[in-house]
Amino acid sequence: MSHHPTDFQGSVHDAIREAVEAAIPGSTVMVAGGGGHYELDVTSAAFEGKTMLQKQRMVLSAIKHLMAGDRAPVHAVDSIRTHVS
Repeated sequence: MSHHPTDFQGSVHDAIREAVEAAIPGSTVMVAGGGGHYELDVTSAAFEGKTMLQKQRMVLSAIKHLMAGDRAPVHAVDSIRTHVS
């Protein structure tokens, strides 16, 4: 796991999960990783009929505020797995 300096206080895993669940109602989110690099596994009925790129954009737009700036808590999302519920 790499080290990524951040000023973020609290659980990055919880912040990611809460942001995605708020942006994609009814979703369930599993977050793994640390040190600025994360892997997300998201399940939602909202993914029905969407392309892989559309689904990934939905997830990334939900956490863009956690990726903004030089000392953002999320440096990279190494993997996004999406599933239709």
